[in-house]
Amino acid sequence: MTQNIYDDPDFFSGYSRLNRSIHGLDGAPEWPALRALLPEMRGLRVLDLGCGYGWFCRWAAEHGAAHVSGVDVSEKMLERAGALNAHPAVAYRLGDLESVELGDSSFDLVYSSLAFHYIENLPRLMLAIHRALVPGGRLVFSIEHPIYMAPRNPAFDVDRDGRKIWPLDGYQNEGARVTNWLAEGVVKQHRTMGTLVNTLIDCGFTLRRLIEWGPTQEQVSKMPALAEEVERPMMLLVAVER
Repeated sequence: MTQNIYDDPDFFSGYSRLNRSIHGLDGAPEWPALRALLPEMRGLRVLDLGCGYGWFCRWAAEHGAAHVSGVDVSEKMLERAGALNAHPAVAYRLGDLESVELGDSSFDLVYSSLAFHYIENLPRLMLAIHRALVPGGRLVFSIEHPIYMAPRNPAFDVDRDGRKIWPLDGYQNEGARVTNWLAEGVVKQHRTMGTLVNTLIDCGFTLRRLIEWGPTQEQVSKMPALAEEVERPMMLLVAVER
C-alpha cells in the first residue's frame, strides 16, 4: 500500500502552506512547461492520479474535458478537492495507486503531478495506465528527478567559494529513500533515469517528450528562491503515448 503521508496532520498542515497549495496551478513553477505537453482538453475523458487538491481536475473540466476522474489515497486531500475544486464534470474517489483498477480503454488522457515517485511497483501501475488509455491516448506526468531523489542526505552543500553543490551519491542504488520533508519518515522510491524510461517502453508506451525541468530566467527574476533549481534538476516532465 502507498504510504499515506498526506493524511499525517503535520504533513498536511505543512503542505497546505505551500505556494502550489494556496495558488493552485499558477503556484507551481513547472506548470507552464507541463501544460505545453498536454493535448487540447475538449471532449476528452481525463484521469488525474494523485489528484491532491484537484486543481488540475477543475482546470481540465473548465477547458472542455467531457469527464474528469480524480484519484487520491488521501481522504484529507479529497475533502479539500471537493471543497475547493468541485465541478459538474469532475468526480473524485479514494484509491491507492499501488493497487488501483482503471479499466480498459477508459481514458484519452492520464495526468499525474509529483505522485509517481511514491509508487513502489511502478511497472504494475504503468501497465494499468496503458490498458486504461485508448490507442493514441497520452500519459503526461511530473516526477522528482533521479538526481534529486538519489542522495542519502538531499540538501545543498556550500564550497569554500560559496557555490552550492548538490551531493549526488547512491545513484545506482535504487529503492526507498526516507526523508524528513514537512514530516518525518517520508518514503519515496528512487529509480535511475534509464529504469524509468525503460519501464515506460517495456509497458508499451512511445516517448514523446522528456524535460529535465528548470526555471526560466524570468521566473528566477520574479521569484529569486528558484535560483537554486538551476543548480540541479528537481523534476522530470514526461509525455508518452499509447
